[in-house]
Amino acid sequence: MSETIEILIQTTPDMELQTIAQKVMDQKRITDEECLALFERGSLAFVGALANFTRERMHGDKTYFNRNFHIEPTNVCVFSCKFCSYSRLYAHKEEGWELSIDQMLDIVKGYDGKPVTEVHIVGGVHPKMNLAYFVELIQKIHAHRPGLHVKAFTAVELDYMFRKAKLSSEEGMKVLKDAGLQSLPGGGAEIFHPEIREQIAADKVNGDGWLQIHEIAHNMGMHSNATMLYGHIEKFEHRVDHMSRLRTLQDKTKGFNTFIPLKFRNSNNDMSHVPESTITEDMRMYAIARIYLDNFPHLKAYWPMLGRQNAQLSLAFGVNDIDGTIDDSTKIYSMAGSEEQTPTMSTAELVTLIKQVKRKPIERDTLYQEINDYSHKSLLAEDLAGLN
Repeated sequence: MSETIEILIQTTPDMELQTIAQKVMDQKRITDEECLALFERGSLAFVGALANFTRERMHGDKTYFNRNFHIEPTNVCVFSCKFCSYSRLYAHKEEGWELSIDQMLDIVKGYDGKPVTEVHIVGGVHPKMNLAYFVELIQKIHAHRPGLHVKAFTAVELDYMFRKAKLSSEEGMKVLKDAGLQSLPGGGAEIFHPEIREQIAADKVNGDGWLQIHEIAHNMGMHSNATMLYGHIEKFEHRVDHMSRLRTLQDKTKGFNTFIPLKFRNSNNDMSHVPESTITEDMRMYAIARIYLDNFPHLKAYWPMLGRQNAQLSLAFGVNDIDGTIDDSTKIYSMAGSEEQTPTMSTAELVTLIKQVKRKPIERDTLYQEINDYSHKSLLAEDLAGLN
């Protein structure tokens, strides 16, 4: 692979791109300006080669997934983000759904006897689903299944929850951690830069507030993920600004597990006039993120959003994680017109997907501790019953 990079350096007439390639070879950090240059002038082949070099240096051929399921308590929301196809305003809540604690516990109980390791809980910001409500939910989940990792609530949900409870973010996070919250998902980040955020999500927590909540969680010993919504009205400099803020916080706390670029989907929302990014631009986004975010251990492609084949393709552009089994339990992207309208894959299907592109499938837990290495295992018929 290093020979490929050397050829890139020798055959690229752009001196700045040569410098960037050499930095990647030498494991040196690229600057914000150099990241912008990759977006503006780096070909797919160029950034793909650098990203794959970095991915294989960090992880070899290992590709991670986990056995998880999602609970979406409600799609009723007090906010009105223009890109969202999922939520229904509280004023029109008859168009949405609201799950009770018992209904959500029934979802958890539906996985009794199955080897899932994580429940992922995110949804709309419902004014009646307050901090006390979710504390009770988390406690009851742990009482029923103590070993299940609870990853829950975007910073948007948390900010509203804490303000409504008249608690500081530190106080609110402590309440949830004491109840059993173990890590945070990366949603709600969208684009941090106020120039764009004010146009697409003006009424919810701003970029600084999102980062502060994650920093507080990290300081409490909790890990989290980070996302970025790309491919809408933002410019390359806004992407760089977003990733720069994440990289700076990661330098400080080392609390992020993974970065997840999220492709904007334009169905059934107020931005349907905005064309979606091409698959070429999607792969460039993943590749440049892998090159720039040198302190993020993992880069994830969310397969229900990209589709199975494109998720496979991303594994050649810096990605080393394709999320989990999910089990048709999320509607956030299917309602926006994603490739996967019924997002579920069994463990056997995920393993096969990864092996088809000559990568090594590794089952992980939420914190990336390895559970099973399927790279040398044959999935026999008798194994498949437990791999769902």
